Amino acid sequence: MPSVPPAGSHGGDGPAVARALGLDPADLLDLSQTMNPFAPPAGPMLQRHLDALGRYPDPRAATAELAAALGVEPERLLLTNGGSEAIHLVAAELGGGVRSEPDFGLHPRSPDGPRWRSDPHSPSGHLAGPHDRADVWDEAFYALATGRWTAGREDCRVTVGSLTKTFACPGLRLGYAVADPDLVARLRTRQPHWSVSSLALAVLPDLLAAADLRGWADGIRSLRGELADLLAAHGLRVDAADAPWVLVHRPGLREALAPHGVLVRDCTSFGMPGVARVAVPDAGGLERLERALDAPHP
Repeated sequence: MPSVPPAGSHGGDGPAVARALGLDPADLLDLSQTMNPFAPPAGPMLQRHLDALGRYPDPRAATAELAAALGVEPERLLLTNGGSEAIHLVAAELGGGVRSEPDFGLHPRSPDGPRWRSDPHSPSGHLAGPHDRADVWDEAFYALATGRWTAGREDCRVTVGSLTKTFACPGLRLGYAVADPDLVARLRTRQPHWSVSSLALAVLPDLLAAADLRGWADGIRSLRGELADLLAAHGLRVDAADAPWVLVHRPGLREALAPHGVLVRDCTSFGMPGVARVAVPDAGGLERLERALDAPHP
């Protein structure tokens, strides 16, 4: 029987795992990547903007739309090619390192310079408390955890975010950084020209108009409870906090579930061997996960 490929440093390796196991990637439930289970399909929105493929990118209108949603001035906002580019640009300009381990693997790891922290914290899933401090906040999953776009912290230097998590369209690559105008200008000089595609910029206003942050956060909270109950009913120890995922303490869970069409994230890259991160799926995904858990495992 084909073996499950070793886990990478991040989730979202569903296509590679499916190919190795002889599965159709479209039939694999990839819970190693955390996406909004309630986001409307982005495809129909993109269809309305295909004419943008004939134009070079102009980010001004999309920047103004997102700035209004975040409640910041447009000159304080830089649109990026996904949250990963935002992190890269800020790390290249400011350096720094995480406040404590474990934390997201793309954050810098220097002992000097500004301190970084994800909110909700990755991988624990806990939202930051009112007295928690950092210089750079990563709010990639904040909207899905709280129903608000941002914490709006005024005592930090930079906030970075990932819209592709919120709208479940990682291939579109939309992220951002919020900082004072001088720092945004410096970050822009590090950014490749035409970094964000014309198609992504054109569809962003439609995505924002379709957002139901409060409803999505409430729905995720409910599904997270169902997910935790399902896993616990199968004898698994579960840590569930505020994020759209849970942690499961069970060595080999990734390898046990993948042949049955469900992929979860191995947390060894976080320094947490024997722990898996399982994204909150929709109702149909919960049913598929239950079938995989009920299937015979080696």
